[in-house]
Amino acid sequence: MRPRVAVLVPVHEQAAFLPRALESLLAQEETAWEAVVVDDGSRAPVTVPDDPRVRLLRTEDNRGLGAALNTALDATTAPVVAYLPADDVWFPEHLATALDRLADPAVVLVRAALVEPAGTAYAQLVQVVHRRTGDRWTERAELETDDLDRLMWTRVAARGTTTGTGRVSCAWTQHPAQRSRAIREAFDGGPNVFRTRYRVAQPLRFVSTDGTDLDERSRYARFRSRDHPAAADGLSVLVVGELAFNPERVLALAERGHRLTGLWTADGLGDATVGPLPFGSVPDLDRDTWRDGVRALAPDVVWAQLNWRAVPFAHAVRQAFPDLPFVWHFKEAPQRSVVRGEWPLLADLVCGADAVLLATEEERDWFALALSGRVDPARLGVLDGDLPKRDWLDAPLSPKLSDADGQPHAAVVGRPSGLDLDWVLALADRGVHTHLYGQVRAPGPKGSWTGWLDEALARRPGFVHVHPAVGPEEWVRELSRHDAGWLHRFDSANGGDLRRATWDDLNSPARLPVCLTAGLPLLQQANPGSRVSVERVLRADGTGLFYRSADDVAAALHQEVATRAGQAAALAARERHVFDAHADRLIDLFRSLAR
Repeated sequence: MRPRVAVLVPVHEQAAFLPRALESLLAQEETAWEAVVVDDGSRAPVTVPDDPRVRLLRTEDNRGLGAALNTALDATTAPVVAYLPADDVWFPEHLATALDRLADPAVVLVRAALVEPAGTAYAQLVQVVHRRTGDRWTERAELETDDLDRLMWTRVAARGTTTGTGRVSCAWTQHPAQRSRAIREAFDGGPNVFRTRYRVAQPLRFVSTDGTDLDERSRYARFRSRDHPAAADGLSVLVVGELAFNPERVLALAERGHRLTGLWTADGLGDATVGPLPFGSVPDLDRDTWRDGVRALAPDVVWAQLNWRAVPFAHAVRQAFPDLPFVWHFKEAPQRSVVRGEWPLLADLVCGADAVLLATEEERDWFALALSGRVDPARLGVLDGDLPKRDWLDAPLSPKLSDADGQPHAAVVGRPSGLDLDWVLALADRGVHTHLYGQVRAPGPKGSWTGWLDEALARRPGFVHVHPAVGPEEWVRELSRHDAGWLHRFDSANGGDLRRATWDDLNSPARLPVCLTAGLPLLQQANPGSRVSVERVLRADGTGLFYRSADDVAAALHQEVATRAGQAAALAARERHVFDAHADRLIDLFRSLAR
């Protein structure tokens, strides 16, 4: 019997689900089908039932969803195409009801209903049955996204009519290992979670329906084209953990002739950078055999970092190689490690490392108090571990928006921490524009803007502005149009006692050097009587615009528009807030520890 339907079954590391999916295929009322299971680089063995209609194709490495589906398309000939991901299920009538709709020659694509709605604007693979059109799935070299409309559906749908079956005939299985969850910030996904899970070696063009739009090949082209020959006396530095927002900073060491090798945590956040690094120059150790790799490398120093997600893996490396010189470089946040039950690991790192670098003086002093009697305060140094690379400063400033309209403009880079509807409306009533950059739909505080942004736009449409995320290559050009940048807005209640300090009191926000790069002074709520790290730094540099009320904000911004004193201070200070300015000091520390 000639097959009427080609069933494409992609699978990657989901062999445990596959028998359930294939059982639902074998149970279909429509039996004239051919199926190709594409094992896209799974490490666990994948098997298929002994049925002549089912074939198994394997690839050694993961090439991505688009490539797997195109492989299956090429291996089949039936005039209709259906999709059964390894972790999903069809009900017996699924193919038959779809074929009934496709009996209408005008219909090109049919969508079945799901048991549980997907919560996405696009149809899931398991829902869709369409005519074979000659269209191809977009592959990884061009784009990785959770948006299946962009990957395929829009092209197919343009060739005819689309319709639904009106039947619930399939189930989309929601679980932590779904591809879409590795992409979407709403599920703690992102480019680096995706990179880790699928072991992606090349730079990504990466878009998520939660708001991320990233082209790593374009962003890091300037670094990929450079050679970094090792110096005769160069150190071998093993970088362990994750690199957060400004990963290219480590190239400041490579530029000085030192050899860098990466060993990355598998438990990162979407914006916590892990390798393979998209700018090259830092080869990786295999994470499955990392102990053997470290022994073979025999680095001069281990440089472990950076935020709370890296703590367990950094601790494991320290325990495995206690004789290697070990620098623990921590940015944030000890409070989060406490909540996660990982404070004992963090305390061991701080007390056991040969040297410790912390983000701020206040964080250093907090650890000295918290580990009093266990740690030698002389071993605790200060260096913000997530400063940007100096290269991003080399761009011309843009004309100010306020020079054209006479009204102050302030930028929010990242989540609008401490800003809410009442605050933004109050600013607008005082003639202050709020520009929001790179808002993503994510859990917790990062997505809090979703509760008030629409109303703010509706009520003050001329004063609230939403922009895409701005990458480092555009920081100077884009952000310098504004008059100031917003830091976190919060009330400190520590009264000068770090025992009462919160994460905001100790932290050096990543957006601080970003705004300084563009010559923006920083709006920071004044907290008299409390120890607040960022407030101390801003006062020392003269780069802060301090306030307690919306009236204070408006007055400070109008003064800045009139004098540009804050801009002048920011431009004078920004060279101190790049990683390159501290690289030699860091190397001196490494050399003092190397054996």
